[in-house]
Amino acid sequence: MAGVSLTGIVKAYGAHRVVHGIDLEVQEKEFVVLVGPSGCGKSTTLRMIAGLEEISDGDLKIDGRHVNRVAPKDRDVAMVFQNYALYPHLNVADNIAFGLRIRKESKEKIAASVKEVSGILGLTDHLDRRPADLSGGQRQRVAMGRAIVRQPKVFLFDEPLSNLDAKLRTQMRAEIKRLHKRLGATSIYVTHDQVEAMTLADRIVVMHDGRIEQIGTPMDLFLNPANTFVASFLGSPPMNMVRARIEAGETSPVAEFGGQRVTLQPLPSLRDAVGQEVTLGIRPEFVTLADEGVTDRVRLEVDIVETLGSEALIHALLQGEPFVIRTETVGQKTVLDSVSGFTIAPRLIRVFDAKTGQALPGQVMTQ
Repeated sequence: MAGVSLTGIVKAYGAHRVVHGIDLEVQEKEFVVLVGPSGCGKSTTLRMIAGLEEISDGDLKIDGRHVNRVAPKDRDVAMVFQNYALYPHLNVADNIAFGLRIRKESKEKIAASVKEVSGILGLTDHLDRRPADLSGGQRQRVAMGRAIVRQPKVFLFDEPLSNLDAKLRTQMRAEIKRLHKRLGATSIYVTHDQVEAMTLADRIVVMHDGRIEQIGTPMDLFLNPANTFVASFLGSPPMNMVRARIEAGETSPVAEFGGQRVTLQPLPSLRDAVGQEVTLGIRPEFVTLADEGVTDRVRLEVDIVETLGSEALIHALLQGEPFVIRTETVGQKTVLDSVSGFTIAPRLIRVFDAKTGQALPGQVMTQ
């Protein structure tokens, strides 16, 4: 396996740039997920790594080798596509073996490789079937088998689960995770689904408008988003955003909004921001429901409560803006029926500059 290095990578169609000079280092055996909304440049970046899109500027290296002008077949990468791209007239065994036959490998090696890979992917009993006779999940496993059998330096996945239903996506996520652990492969995976990104990645690369917004482990990005875009993109439901103004407090700065206050951490960056307009980021999972009379209680107007079995989503309004709380249901029926406020620990509040959207420095939360 090998690492992948992107330095100043640009993709332009004429005068229109869609990827703006991104830098990324993918380590050997690492599973990196590129995530972002449609049109953010993640699939274009993956296709440049595969050689399916020409690089307009910058340097791309695979295993230390400069590959900007190297043909896709000579880059030693394997790609799994969203639409499976299987040959309908070939059975499973022949689809998996196709790349090896193109390389003119021996019949013995092809048979051994197909047997090994089909065993890994649970396809041994389906080798004689054609794609039309398979479920969506089985077809995707065949597509992955065709990539695995080549033993490439790098695996590339372009939204491979987006055509599957919710149950199959969950199953396939687990299978891909197990497969990565077993093969120890360098993998780059593209998705718009932040749940896939959080569950699969060693590191996540959040992209927006052709630029990288933040790179980090799933929990680091969840707890310490660099800006309001990352904060609102990762998490389900997403982070609540509350416009506020920082004021001086007796021992710590406070955030004031609509006549209410919450205490902030006594950090130098927050003390220095007294008088500044900010955006408070509050995760739905981080608040504690509170009755009247509780110190530092924030009042809100509850709209509806969605009960989802072991947990509930409380949809409310704070300063006229939507505010969602995620909480457990067990033992809280009376609380859920009458909830009208919450409290939150200062360390769980993320503070962003209202103009730039960037997090104020010095805020670091750990698990």
